[in-house]
Amino acid sequence: MSLFGKDNNTFVRVSKRKTMPDGVWMKCPECEQPSYNKEVENNQNVCLKCGYHLTLTARKRIELLMDEGSFVEQDADLLSLDPLNFKGVKTYKDKLAADQKLTGLSDAAITGHGTIDGRPVVVAVTDSQFIMGSMGSVVGERVARAVEYATEKKLPIIIVSGSGGGARMYEGCISLMQMAKTCAALARHARAKQLFISVLTNPTMGGIMASFAGIGDVIIAEPKALLGFAGPRVIESTVRQKLPKGFQTSEFMLAHGLLDMIVPRKDMKSTLAKLIDYAYSRKRKKATAAA
Repeated sequence: MSLFGKDNNTFVRVSKRKTMPDGVWMKCPECEQPSYNKEVENNQNVCLKCGYHLTLTARKRIELLMDEGSFVEQDADLLSLDPLNFKGVKTYKDKLAADQKLTGLSDAAITGHGTIDGRPVVVAVTDSQFIMGSMGSVVGERVARAVEYATEKKLPIIIVSGSGGGARMYEGCISLMQMAKTCAALARHARAKQLFISVLTNPTMGGIMASFAGIGDVIIAEPKALLGFAGPRVIESTVRQKLPKGFQTSEFMLAHGLLDMIVPRKDMKSTLAKLIDYAYSRKRKKATAAA
């Protein structure tokens, strides 16, 4: 608003603009368009302008996938130790404590069982906000126990991966051992002729991608997720070549045979239910034919 002073010559500008509260708007990292935070949250954390899938917490993802009130968490009491007495800019113990406070999680994976559209399943979900979703001894143990529970109960297991950190360097070779442990548990699950669906989200990298995330009977990814072992910049600096456009995205991986399908977040629950129905109806038909 503009006003003149008493002598009609002095120009005074009076601002009525109010301060915008924090957390009302967000900018999409893909299209860089602004959106109301609440609208994006109500759209399952998917950009309304371009459809880019932003990250979700493990608990939010479980809420979206599992039937309301059906999920029962397992092995929440397992806690990471500090086998190397790791010290750096921040000690491992300090890092764990900080991320536990930030996320409300005890470690980077939540496991348990429940139902998806009435189908009983076992699920494990990693959370990229907890030390980048990296796999230490607790994440590996929780995933392995979840797989073993699914094998014992003759249930499908769904593992939703979001790990930008791969194996957790703070635990050294103990972390690397989890790759073999989780894959061994899944091999026993496969021998028992039970279903494993791997769901890859942005980002799924490193030791997790090189172990359980990459060996599903069905491998699904969300759109435009970054998938691979090393990141694109590391690969470019190593091979000294320019990588193809879209390298390591879900779409690139689907075109080159790593994935079975790309499924938008809003369709993920119904797609998982259909895959479970298909796999287990075929099992029932085979069992009937054999009898």
